Order: sequence, then C-alpha cells, then structure tokens
Amino acid sequence: MLQSWRWFGPNDPVTLDNVKQAGASGIVTALHHKYDGRAWTEADIAERLDPIRAAGLNWSVCESIPIPTAVKLRTGAWREAIDNWKTSLVALGKAGVPVVCYNFMPVVDWTRTNLLYPLPTTGFALRFDMAEFVAYDVLVLKRTDAEKDYSAELLDAAKARLAKMNDEQVAVLERNIIAGLPGGEDAYTREGIRDRIALFDDLSSADMQANLIAFIREVVPVAEEVGVKLGIHADDPPFPLFGLPRVVSTAEDYRKITQAVDSPANGLTFCAGSLGSRRDNDVVAMAKEFAHRINFVHLRNVATEDDRSFIESEHLGGDVNFVDLIQVLLREEKRRAAEGRADAQIPMRPDHGHLLADDIGKKTNPGYSLIGRLKGLAELRGIMVALERVGAV
Repeated sequence: MLQSWRWFGPNDPVTLDNVKQAGASGIVTALHHKYDGRAWTEADIAERLDPIRAAGLNWSVCESIPIPTAVKLRTGAWREAIDNWKTSLVALGKAGVPVVCYNFMPVVDWTRTNLLYPLPTTGFALRFDMAEFVAYDVLVLKRTDAEKDYSAELLDAAKARLAKMNDEQVAVLERNIIAGLPGGEDAYTREGIRDRIALFDDLSSADMQANLIAFIREVVPVAEEVGVKLGIHADDPPFPLFGLPRVVSTAEDYRKITQAVDSPANGLTFCAGSLGSRRDNDVVAMAKEFAHRINFVHLRNVATEDDRSFIESEHLGGDVNFVDLIQVLLREEKRRAAEGRADAQIPMRPDHGHLLADDIGKKTNPGYSLIGRLKGLAELRGIMVALERVGAV
C-alpha cells in the first residue's frame, strides 16, 4: 500500500520533512484556503504541488474538493457549483493527482464532542459522546422537534450530563461540534447552523440519495476523461446528526453508489474508523465486498459503546480487526497487479492519532498531531510487512 500522510499546507505544524521522517511518501492534501466553492485553477494547484515535489514527495490524493450545500439540495446555484467542481477535478487531473476524495455529508462534516479526551494511561483522544451531542442538539441549540429523534433514556442522560456542565464546558462542546474541524468545509454560529439545518427540512433520505447519485453520474465521466479515481468518504459518524439525512453509512448505501455508475473511477474512500463507528457494519466484510472499488483508505480504529458513543482508540486496539482488514486490501492490490494495472497500489494514510508525549501542549490540528500518527503508521506498516513476509497475501 502507498503510505501517505495528510498535510494541511504551509501552515501545518507538521512539516513535509516530518512526513518523510515518518516514512510516508505520498501526500494527502487540498486547497483548504479555497473552500468557498470557487473553481481551483491550474496555477492554484501548482502552488500547492511545487513544495511537495521539491520535498521529494508526491501528491497522491486530493482530500477533498468540497461539495456546497446547493449541490446536496439541488437548489440555488447548484449548476454553477457542480461546474466549478468539475473544473477543479480537471485541473487536478492535469497536474497528475490520481485520486480525489469527497464526501456528501449535509451541514456538518466529521463531528466529535471532545477533542481532548484523557486516556487511562497517558495522552488524549478524540471522542463522540452521544449524551453530550443530544444535550447540545435538544437543550442548547434547541433545534425544532429535536427531542423526537431520541429515546426517553437518551434524553434523560442528556439532561443529566448538561446539568453537570458549566458555561465554559458548554461553550467548548458547542465549539467542538459546530466551529469546524480540520479538513471540514464549514464553521457556524449557533444561529447559522439552525438556519442551515432548516434548509434540509423537506429533504428525505431518498431525496438526498437521489441528489448524490445525480452528482456521481455527472462527475464520473469527467474523472475518467482526466484519469482520476474518485473515492467517496463515509459519513462520520455513520448515522443521522441534527435529524439530517446521511446516505453513505452502510453496505447497502455503498451498493447503490457503486451501481449508479459502473466504473473504477466511481469508487470509495474506505474509512475503517467511520464505518466501524456503527456496530451493524462488518468492516472487514465490507472491505471484501467492495475491494474492487476502494481507491483510498483511511486506517483508524474506534471503540464503540451501546448508545453509539465511541472513542478513537489506538490503531490496533479498537473494534475493527486491522490484521484481517489489511490482509483484504493487500490481496486486492495483488489482484490488481496481476491484471497489469498501473494503479495497483492503493494509497492509505494513518487517520488521526492520539495526542502523545511532546505534542501535548503544542499547537496541533485535532487528530493530526505528529507523534500519534507516526506511531499509528509504524504499527500499520508492521502488519503489512508481517503479512507479506509470511505469505498471507
């Protein structure tokens, strides 16, 4: 597998030299400073690509070209937004970027309630606490009819949790949920997120899925033309938030997406952590079923709880069996190589990592500190080498 690393550009506290020291050769990045729906120009992309090449690295994946709300709703300037997306895709293809990741999550991107959850030993992890999220949705944001989306037991837990929080803790919770996390598309105020959620009031899951498939049917031919593989990222977490439809969460969702356009360019960003956050997802079985459409892999792990809460665990310590998962992926690479495919190697990156050791107290992007990801990549690399050495692929 192509060992890659997410890099947020020149202002990332983790430098390209750090990436090389970690042993990665591919860079996963995007034009995060141009996330307002504008089309990316070839000059924009060259500006990001030049320092990557100068460091002796390759831009292996663009993560991500954002998809504006207008496209998800197919309202307003949705046509212009899709055209701009296609223009950016073409420019990336001309620059030789082989894979583009994207997502179709409405309003909020990946979401956590705690960005500094203390671990039993040392360091900090990212956590999604369902009771805290419900407390925010129902009791702080006060979304209309929000209580109808939750059980009485969960509402009671949310009330009890909020009663123990002071004003500063509530403010931190709100900031974590709506202020935008690294790589996300939008940040909101409390009033702003209420308004944005309301735009989706009349959109069903079926409507959302139809809009996604319509988008896929438009952009896949463009990707094929410029030699780019697309990979849609799973919802994170893979269940509805704020009552909004989420349509990239299960194996059945993947079947509908991949069947919409039968092309290797219409593929998946297989995120083990996102999919593993839902207990009825058999992540290894999903990897086997959709291996031929996996164009990019996020390797992180989670430990889930009965109420859908989860903590981002050590890479080898969560609910997903990474030995079995990586074996599936390496076998798929071997199959592709036997076909003579130039793109047989699948780019992967160690997704997120605990905040550890010397990184504690430093300026870091939540989930994207150096040491935690370096540790994760080393562990994942160990699995890959071991499987290959014993002939298990």
